[in-house]
Amino acid sequence: MNDTSTPIASAPDTAVIAAAPASRSALKAYGKPALLILTVLAVAVWLGRLMIHSYHFVETDDAYIVGHLYQISPQLQNQVKQVLVAENQAVKAGDILVQLDSLEAQIAVQKSRAALDQARALENQTRSATAQADAQVAEARARIKQAQAQLTQTVAQLELARLTLNRTEQLFAKGGVISQSDLDVARNTFAADDAARAASEANVTAAESSLGSAEAAQKSAYAQIAAAVASVAVAESDLHDSERKLSYTTITAPAAGRVGNKAVEVGNYVLPGQILLSVAGSDVWIVANFKETQLALMSPGQEVGITVDALPGHTLHGRVESLSPASGAQFALLPPDNATGNFNKVVQRVPVKITLDPESLAQLGDHLRLGISAVVSVRVR
Repeated sequence: MNDTSTPIASAPDTAVIAAAPASRSALKAYGKPALLILTVLAVAVWLGRLMIHSYHFVETDDAYIVGHLYQISPQLQNQVKQVLVAENQAVKAGDILVQLDSLEAQIAVQKSRAALDQARALENQTRSATAQADAQVAEARARIKQAQAQLTQTVAQLELARLTLNRTEQLFAKGGVISQSDLDVARNTFAADDAARAASEANVTAAESSLGSAEAAQKSAYAQIAAAVASVAVAESDLHDSERKLSYTTITAPAAGRVGNKAVEVGNYVLPGQILLSVAGSDVWIVANFKETQLALMSPGQEVGITVDALPGHTLHGRVESLSPASGAQFALLPPDNATGNFNKVVQRVPVKITLDPESLAQLGDHLRLGISAVVSVRVR
């Protein structure tokens, strides 16, 4: 019985083995077209999305993060006493970066202050002399008025003496009415009054001469005041200049940022204009160089999507702030001159300034670095 059951059990296994190659052939026959169709559909979807994106956006990878880069240099020829920052250190506006030797500048300030005090003292002295000269002028004018009043009085007395003398002479000529002694008295009185009138005129002349001298002294005093005021102004200017030079011995950060390119150490003897270090400002923006063919629909205020190579996975947002008035080639050291030689048309690129939204800046903090690359997409439709 065992011999007869063996062929019955092996018959189905033989059928399954025979059907397996057939199923594989069918799978190969239908799988290749299906894979091709899926591939075509995927490519079509990708191309469709690319066309839609190209319709709504213009894009460039010729974009960089830029910002204010402050080159710190001294304005005095001096020796470095302290360096208060390290490479890559964050600083705030007004933080002290480098301290130069300030002894010579402090001495100059003290000298300037002493000179200013001396000039002010001289000015006060000349003003006192001017006040005295004004008083002398006023006194001389009062003397003139007094002398003129006295002259008026003596002239009146002289006129009265003349009338009296004339009347006395007439009466004496008629005989017996006026004696010779009365006539002599009248004549003496007239002569005395005439002498008094001459003395009064001399007093007026002397008073007027004194007024002239007083007024000349007054003018001289006022001229000395003008000179003293000018001296004070010069001394104040010298003091301001000395204080300015003293302030130059303390080099501070012009804005918040990070220190870089540090090339100064304690003891260095530095010169005006020598670059000691740089401060990369914290305010950043993006300059994207778009082809001139991409600018037709671009305008300030359009939304921008930004990806930064150094920060994968982060999408920043911003807006177009402005477009450059000329292509980048026009701002080059040697702009191209297409009017000479052979001409080959080259698509020019125009810098576009893009500002980042405050939310994007707050999200990334100080992770952005000046000069790193970015990819920019501007929505134009």
